[in-house]
Amino acid sequence: MKLKFLIVLTGLAFTLNVNAQSSLEYVQKGEFGVTLGAGHYFGDLNTKAGLNRPKPSFGIFYRKQFGNYIGARIAARYVQLGYSDTYSKNSYQKLRNLSFNSNVWEVAIQGDFNFFKFVPGDWDHAFTPYVTLGVGIFSFDPYAYIRGEKIFLRPLGTEGQNIGYQGRKEYGTMSFCIPFGVGIKYNINEKFNLTFEVAHRFTGTDYLDDVSTTFIGIDKFSAGSNAAKMQDRRHEIDNGQFLEGQQRGWSKQKDAYLIAEVGISFNLSSYRCPTAN
Repeated sequence: MKLKFLIVLTGLAFTLNVNAQSSLEYVQKGEFGVTLGAGHYFGDLNTKAGLNRPKPSFGIFYRKQFGNYIGARIAARYVQLGYSDTYSKNSYQKLRNLSFNSNVWEVAIQGDFNFFKFVPGDWDHAFTPYVTLGVGIFSFDPYAYIRGEKIFLRPLGTEGQNIGYQGRKEYGTMSFCIPFGVGIKYNINEKFNLTFEVAHRFTGTDYLDDVSTTFIGIDKFSAGSNAAKMQDRRHEIDNGQFLEGQQRGWSKQKDAYLIAEVGISFNLSSYRCPTAN
């Protein structure tokens, strides 16, 4: 008799526990994730916004959810950027013959807005497009190669910054960026999500590529120095030189970059009793 009573009691407890769990509401608190993708530069060397030279990027992020539609994200990313005048169809740019590469490290805070209700584990709400907008800071330090030698460009003062030419000052290695983009998000299961995002970065610098204003003339540099060689590389094309005041870049428009990335994230979740109707 006691054994039967114990079995019945155990079954009842199990049933109550299952019913209690099934009545609880799943709540997504946030996500940890990683991303992998490609970045592209736009600026004085890529004036036509060509998408022909993508370079690798990767990142990590944490997103805090505020309901099923709105989230706030902090993300850290690395992206390699670079371009060359040799890719241009413009004859002046080909003659200018400048190039650069840069390692960019970015930290940004972004707000995300889902167009559809997104609930992990609910197949009726497992997909949504979204928009993202934020603000961040990034570091950069452009360099180029000549005869296989890697040369950092900022210390050279290629536009006369080191001699204060026409009030020009050395630019810093950090600037701000404003990421703005769109993405799609898909819930694999209760624990994992997949995302694909493309976001353009407006920046506060025109020296991402070490190019901004005008040539200052070969005579302003020490003969044979790296600064003399890198500020005007026309000599590698036709042994000529650009004259002081000729256009080297376009200072009225800041440089920019774009990152397209695929991400996978792990949901941080909890359960709560549903609110009364």
